[in-house]
Amino acid sequence: MASLGRYRAARYSAEGALVLAALLYGVTFPIVHDALDDITPFAYLLGRFGIALVLVAPAAWRAARGMGDRSQLLRVGAIAGAILFVGYATQTVGLQYTSPSTSAFITGLYVVITPVIEGLVYRRLPGRAVWCGIALATLGLYLLTGASVHLGRGELLTLACAVLFASHIVYLGAYVRRLPPAAFTGIQLAMVALLSIPPTAVQGVGTLTALAVFAVVFTGIACSAVALPLQMWGQVRIPASRAALILLAEPVFAGIAGYLTGERLGAVRLVGAAVILVGIAVSEIGSSTADRTRPVGEAT
Repeated sequence: MASLGRYRAARYSAEGALVLAALLYGVTFPIVHDALDDITPFAYLLGRFGIALVLVAPAAWRAARGMGDRSQLLRVGAIAGAILFVGYATQTVGLQYTSPSTSAFITGLYVVITPVIEGLVYRRLPGRAVWCGIALATLGLYLLTGASVHLGRGELLTLACAVLFASHIVYLGAYVRRLPPAAFTGIQLAMVALLSIPPTAVQGVGTLTALAVFAVVFTGIACSAVALPLQMWGQVRIPASRAALILLAEPVFAGIAGYLTGERLGAVRLVGAAVILVGIAVSEIGSSTADRTRPVGEAT
């Protein structure tokens, strides 16, 4: 019983870490949305991930020094960082050709794509509770964003973004237990910052207003230096498909942040936020029920 209690405590701690990561990702959306009127998208990414790298580098260096063979860390971290960078790049370019609400809905489809990719990679599918939660959360996200979807250039680019974000979640899930989290995070941050340099040189920086600088610094600290390590720590302890579902709370927090900064959600969007939370609850309650019937020590 003590072993089961420790297992559940660790799992709930992981879920809490993912909720906090979703909160940090979500509340920064209004800030970044306004800042991108001044700073170019790739300059924003370069600044955000560059600041995060500076903050994480000391811990990453110490963790890497403790390893014997660093070849896997460098290879896997570079691939994960490249996936993350291309995901952000396709999302940014796609926004030039589609509306923010449509982009948000299609990007959020990573919660549906993640278990599909996970099933293809590991030849298994998540339980019925997770699938029910995914269906509810996807419906809720559609209502929350009020999206009207058609597959033009912007929609296809954003769909590629959703696939890449889902792939990143599954890829992290495959390696977070094998590599030091701090070092793994540091390599990813370095890769995103490095790959942001060439397009920034082409696009330029834009105008470094006070809002733009604040957005870069705040998201560099909150989203990249804090939320990404929290996401990785949480994924060590729960499956990728459920991690993706919990992270879908991000648009709910984004909606709350928008309300606090003056944006008012209509009744349909408020219902959408509630449906997302119901979807998460259905998945978590169903998974907890499965845990109670699983032998002690058996992993999810």
